[in-house]
Amino acid sequence: MRPDILNPLFAEISALKGIGPALARPLERLGLARAVDVAFHLPVNYVDRKLIDELDMADAGKVIGIMLTPVDYRASGNARAPFRVQAVDAHGNAVSLVYFGRNSAWPRKLLPLNEPKFVSGKLEAYGDNLQMVHPDYVLPPEEADTVPARESVYGLSEGLTNNRMRDLVGQALARAPELPEWIEPSLLASKGWPAWREALERFHADPTDAQARERLAYDEIFAGQLALMLVRQSSRRRRGVPISGDGRLRAMLKLPFAPTGAQRRAIGEIEGDMAQATPMLRLLQGDVGSGKTLVALMALLNAVEAGMQGAMLAPTEILARQHYETLRKMASGLPIEIAILTGREKGKVREATLMGLADGSIHILVGTHAIFQEKVQYKALGLAVIDEQHRFGVAQRMMLASKAERSPHLLVMTATPIPRTLTLTYYGEMDVSRLDEMPPGRQPIQTLVMSANRLDEVVEGLARHVEGGGQAYWVCPLVEESETSDQAAAEMRAETLRQRFGDRVGLVHGKMKGPDKDAAMEAFAANRTQILVATTVIEVGVDVPKSSLIVIEGAERFGLAQLHQLRGRVGRGDKPSVCLLLRGNALGETSRARLALMRETNDGFRIAEEDLKLRGAGEVLGTRQSGEAELKIATPEHVSALVDAARDDAHLLIDRDGGLDSERGQAARTCLYLFEKDAAVGLLRGG
Repeated sequence: MRPDILNPLFAEISALKGIGPALARPLERLGLARAVDVAFHLPVNYVDRKLIDELDMADAGKVIGIMLTPVDYRASGNARAPFRVQAVDAHGNAVSLVYFGRNSAWPRKLLPLNEPKFVSGKLEAYGDNLQMVHPDYVLPPEEADTVPARESVYGLSEGLTNNRMRDLVGQALARAPELPEWIEPSLLASKGWPAWREALERFHADPTDAQARERLAYDEIFAGQLALMLVRQSSRRRRGVPISGDGRLRAMLKLPFAPTGAQRRAIGEIEGDMAQATPMLRLLQGDVGSGKTLVALMALLNAVEAGMQGAMLAPTEILARQHYETLRKMASGLPIEIAILTGREKGKVREATLMGLADGSIHILVGTHAIFQEKVQYKALGLAVIDEQHRFGVAQRMMLASKAERSPHLLVMTATPIPRTLTLTYYGEMDVSRLDEMPPGRQPIQTLVMSANRLDEVVEGLARHVEGGGQAYWVCPLVEESETSDQAAAEMRAETLRQRFGDRVGLVHGKMKGPDKDAAMEAFAANRTQILVATTVIEVGVDVPKSSLIVIEGAERFGLAQLHQLRGRVGRGDKPSVCLLLRGNALGETSRARLALMRETNDGFRIAEEDLKLRGAGEVLGTRQSGEAELKIATPEHVSALVDAARDDAHLLIDRDGGLDSERGQAARTCLYLFEKDAAVGLLRGG
């Protein structure tokens, strides 16, 4: 249970004063549902207010604070024209205070004629005159000193002003308690950091306070590292089954080429882990096309040789079916039974699969989340392989443990190369294997960038490619991060291409039903269609070796990691491949940098490091889309600078400072609850 001391901070946002339905909506859009969310909604910028007693054209463009006296109202007969309050400073210099909107009663009430007021806002030049549009503050002279010289600026949503946000932050901070210190004393002293609550107040008051921000970032990273350590500890305490196959099935595999050195190294590490009584927790990182599936199959066969079962979990039905077909093809001729279970399997087929798992006649199961369901019982589950790890949270990967009498060994794979700092931050409980070599036969991919203005040329080039017997993907742009809009974009592009290419054009998008999606993919794989128009549903894992061209429309809207994943759909056959990035004309600096890097390198690990710098952790890992909470406070730069210290501090707490039952340990529990790592606390003996 969350410590009582935190309850006021975790109250619903309705507990703050002045929040009605109109204000609740913009707060909801910002994801601010509780007081703690508001407290952690840190300022994104600041304004320095210049306090002056005389207006000066040289101050145009600056935020100023000054005593003014209203002397005249100027209203226009036009309802759309602004209402102006003419005012003068103590020296008689004039400024126009401008209010838009039909109601002139409010500015008249706010600024009565001949009554001095302290006014603050951005001063602007309007021809030869000075004006201030919608001043931020209009106060009686005696309240002038309540306006801060430096004011924080927050991320806002329509219907929410900065002043209102500041008021809510103030209320949330009033609920923040003084908390016991969880940072190791010598580290705290060396960094000179303030206490947690003081740091929070200081940074809200002054967003340039680097020490306060660093302290808050450290706390979040420390909570994450400690949580991962507890997960690992809990996993290590569980008893697994040592698995050492005799190699008979693996010897029967007919591979088209010898494994790379990186594959052999990863297979050796996995076999070593599986031979232990402690359940394996290993992350297999491999760039697109580096041969992760072969490594996974070797691990699964190792389990089957030892009389155990294996399960392979994929994030989407398309990918699950592809893995199923790939494993069956690679293992053809072997005396093993491989089955698939997704939401689509119904009736007798489903019942037969469940019976086969329970009696052990099915050796390897491939599927989606359906393999988690209560009715799915294994005779002897020894190994679980999870593909595209970043789509599954820590809690989800722990669920598999309940599917076996003893915890199964766990191998998780990702084709999203993850920078080292993020590997430590998100997967710190795991050992890591990297596939950093490409299997022989992988063709280099030439990446070109073209303006969308040359669309006609692209279509002509596509025609030549198809006439020459080639196949191509055409990926439609992300539209407002909305699947519905992405679907519409894909449907429109498919329709325009069909006018030229007829029924040689297929279509697949995320809103299609499973069977329709699979039928479109199967038609493309079988070369019954030569052009596949798609949304990013094809981002992960789809394998059509004959396709050697991919056109990515609106490429500037995609992140680097996503572009790299999409590019990996080609280059899988024996022909040189081309990735064509179609860009819009209004390119920002970040977009230019992304596209230039895509032209320059095929190295997924380098791309991942650059993507982290350009975008941030949540987007690199896909966690913003998948629902796993990304870091709210720490930036990628903070993670790089602080993750080692946070990990060492967590180790010290567990190994030297009495663990979670010591005085510092009790404070650290509070930190875990503060950053909502409750699941990790639940793993402790005695909670």
